[in-house]
Amino acid sequence: MLGLFKAKKKTQAKILVVDDEPDVVSTVGYRLKFANCLVVTASNGQEGLERAAADKPDLILLDTNMPGMNGHEMLERLRADPALKHIPVIMLTARCEPQDIAAASARGISDYVTKPFDFGQLIDKIHAVLKDRKPG
Repeated sequence: MLGLFKAKKKTQAKILVVDDEPDVVSTVGYRLKFANCLVVTASNGQEGLERAAADKPDLILLDTNMPGMNGHEMLERLRADPALKHIPVIMLTARCEPQDIAAASARGISDYVTKPFDFGQLIDKIHAVLKDRKPG
């Protein structure tokens, strides 16, 4: 799994993890760093939008349930911003009801992962999304 995200020498995927649960952010961040990713974090949707604009991540892992601006609101604003709408998003959430998945899918997510999740499968999904996304 080491070096999984190296497309070229010294190229690392930058992943923004947006979740209000510190344990999730820290665990996912640690595992992504171990998989040779640069990790940026935010604890709510508003901060996530700000970090996305400032850091231009290659991919966003986005929780649904957060205080203030939730994940669906952040995703809607992200898709409305011409500078950010191209960033792939994988929802990473405990919400697994069909209406939640449909709402996220309607806003153009790349994938949907429910908590608890298998980290190996999450890495595979991230890798698939990044592999399909060719730099312009």
